[in-house]
Amino acid sequence: MLFNRFTVLFACIILALISLVLMLTASGHFIWPFLIFGALALVGCFDLRQQKHAILRNYPVTGHFRFLFESFRPELRQYFFESNHDGRPFSRELRSMAYDRAKNIEDVLAFGTELDVYGATYGWVNHSIRPKPENDEDLRVTIGGPECKHPYSASLYNISAMSFGSLSANAILALNKGAKAGGFYHDTGEGSISRYHRQGGGDLVWELGSGYFGCRTDDGKFDPDKFREQAANPQVKMIEIKLSQGAKPGHGGMLPGEKVSEEIAEARGVPVGSDCISPASHSAFSNPIELLQFIETLRELSDGKPVGFKLCVGHRWEFMAIVKAMLKTGMKPDFIVVDGSEGGTGAAPIEFANRLGTPLRQGLAFVHNCLVGTALRDEIKVGASGKLISAFDIASSMALGADWMNSARGFMFAVGCIQSQSCHTNRCPTGVATQDERRQKALVVPDKAERVANFHRNTIKALEAFTAASGLTHPSEFRAEHFFIREGMRESQPASAAMTWLKKGDLLDNVHDIPGYSTYWHMASADSFEPAKTLENARALRHHKQHH
Repeated sequence: MLFNRFTVLFACIILALISLVLMLTASGHFIWPFLIFGALALVGCFDLRQQKHAILRNYPVTGHFRFLFESFRPELRQYFFESNHDGRPFSRELRSMAYDRAKNIEDVLAFGTELDVYGATYGWVNHSIRPKPENDEDLRVTIGGPECKHPYSASLYNISAMSFGSLSANAILALNKGAKAGGFYHDTGEGSISRYHRQGGGDLVWELGSGYFGCRTDDGKFDPDKFREQAANPQVKMIEIKLSQGAKPGHGGMLPGEKVSEEIAEARGVPVGSDCISPASHSAFSNPIELLQFIETLRELSDGKPVGFKLCVGHRWEFMAIVKAMLKTGMKPDFIVVDGSEGGTGAAPIEFANRLGTPLRQGLAFVHNCLVGTALRDEIKVGASGKLISAFDIASSMALGADWMNSARGFMFAVGCIQSQSCHTNRCPTGVATQDERRQKALVVPDKAERVANFHRNTIKALEAFTAASGLTHPSEFRAEHFFIREGMRESQPASAAMTWLKKGDLLDNVHDIPGYSTYWHMASADSFEPAKTLENARALRHHKQHH
């Protein structure tokens, strides 16, 4: 592995030495080969010692070809390869924006947009003739309901869930140090709290998945005593139960035993070298009421810290069942995070990544509407995650009902990710998503931590400018009527017209016939995630109530 990565450097050194010997023995005839290979060898040695570019530390000499292609992008990439907007899942333009903000470089666009504003789908926010002065305050939201003893003041933009084990130790440490410097939180992912999270000292949201890592019994069940001990850590500001995630909703996972190192085993509470299994569903609860009881238990065990859950919206009646359970019991989470099916920092089966789960915009609007329609929205904060790296992404999500945003891949770009899409191979070229000790040493923590803080600060600054240009004083003022959507050549319309929007208490009035809501509401039961009625019976019942 080491030889493969440094083959060109070793070859340059050997050829430089051979050229030197031939030059000294052949009256200087080999001076040019010596100068060329000697220069390349020096460049490679310098690459190994510099601390700005992880890809050059892992691939000395050859790594420069990437930067060469970047430099000549208009000529090489525009005419021979992909355009600025062809890259997936993030276009080169968006990646460049993230890199520039992380490096404190001005991120401007010359010669107008390259987007086809009359193409397939286009979204935008309208500006105001009378823009407001930019607000330089620290944009935050307070999370915590009436039962919460320790509400948390969160930034509007935070690091989404990424586990230690999926990400390298240096990546976790850089992210957490950056979060501490910038005053925002770092979601642990379901891999629990590692020594590198603690070493960084930044605020944490502890994600609790179905494997209960960090608070599990030997047979994989939830251990309240271990949870209480971990939750007492002052770094832990909130607890998030992961019901499902955008990358592979409804799918479990397994980290093979050969990858379970001492550090990973320590964080997750599993034996070294044993398969680390995340079941597809939780064992601590089996129905909506038990989920809410579990939330109450975690809030009590954590001495009143905010507790909520994250999900990628699937069957609509299942989320509505949770809402009905809130109404029936009076128990409520402090927050809900909606993950879009377009999310995902790791690897997932193709069908799961491409065709399973609800995209963020639709899922977010649905969750927001359900809470509004049952008069619960004022008591529960809603977060959003899923390909959110620009001010427009944040503003449009807030227009659809989010109180704050999380981003995973945006912050991965900040620590050096180049979207090589090799996260599952353990051969990440920049040391971000790998457990290879040599590769991750290329990621220099102090430099990348500064870039993480820069990316957050500059994104928030862009959001403030975007908000002021829209004639608003704070991003929380964005509403659906500010966000416009156009598909193909169809007439554009604001999201308030393009989507169904409920008024306070609408779902409590069974007379209403609300497309996309009423039928599933009749199918939902507070006592079970299973539909109480078939779709056909629910429609018939709804029709009967409307006419009688």
